[in-house]
Amino acid sequence: MGSYNTMLIEHPQPGVVLARMNRPERLNAITFEMFDEFIELQQEVDADPEVRVLVITGAGRAFSAGLDLDEAATLPGMTPMEMLKGQEVWAKSVAGFRLMRKPVIAAVNGAAAGAGMGIALAADIRLASATAKFNAAFIRIGLTGGDVGTSWMLPRLVGLGRAYEILLTGRFVDAEEALRIGMVTEVTEPDDLLPRALAVAATICGNSPIGIELTKQVVQLNVDANSLEAAIALENRNQVLSVQTEDMVEALAAFREKRAPNFRGR
Repeated sequence: MGSYNTMLIEHPQPGVVLARMNRPERLNAITFEMFDEFIELQQEVDADPEVRVLVITGAGRAFSAGLDLDEAATLPGMTPMEMLKGQEVWAKSVAGFRLMRKPVIAAVNGAAAGAGMGIALAADIRLASATAKFNAAFIRIGLTGGDVGTSWMLPRLVGLGRAYEILLTGRFVDAEEALRIGMVTEVTEPDDLLPRALAVAATICGNSPIGIELTKQVVQLNVDANSLEAAIALENRNQVLSVQTEDMVEALAAFREKRAPNFRGR
């Protein structure tokens, strides 16, 4: 994979890319360059047939403090069209984690504020350290509580009423509350966070690449399906597609022979 100025990229185990936002001295605050590099990372991971799962976390004691305040200070000087053009890129870069073909796990190791919270929400699975906390920091600096997809993603995780309260107040949600309301699926001790995230990634990698991709797709589309019938129609189409693959034949053979399958993504 390519080199990045704002992230450290590791390959901790087969099929897994670990991306660390790497501005620990600024609590991994997001720069305009980092937004651009998120898009590049998403494209690279999706294009690499050897990669099954992306894990994203932060270097140091924070996940991400959101938009760097030095960058935020330039926003009022932009024309409306300059701001809109930038906003479209920034939102695309965060929502892009959700729209990737491959699963994304957020290992939230500390504060996830503003767009940092947005990145966590855009992941398919969120694991949190006991030190993690989340807030819609945008509303605390004169912007709105809905940014980079948070007003769409948060209600789907925690419900409309809780989402309103979190986005309108900008208050912090600690790890235990995040677990209780469904914002994250698991809370670990700080030293256990990455090993646990990598264990979940390894379990996902044990399934067929085509099955993983179509599962992510069907869940994303069916969360807004207008009827059960429409949802089942998409499920039926995916099952017909997957049963025709070589990986389906291999999965059945491996099960019968009591061995690990050797999936090839076709």
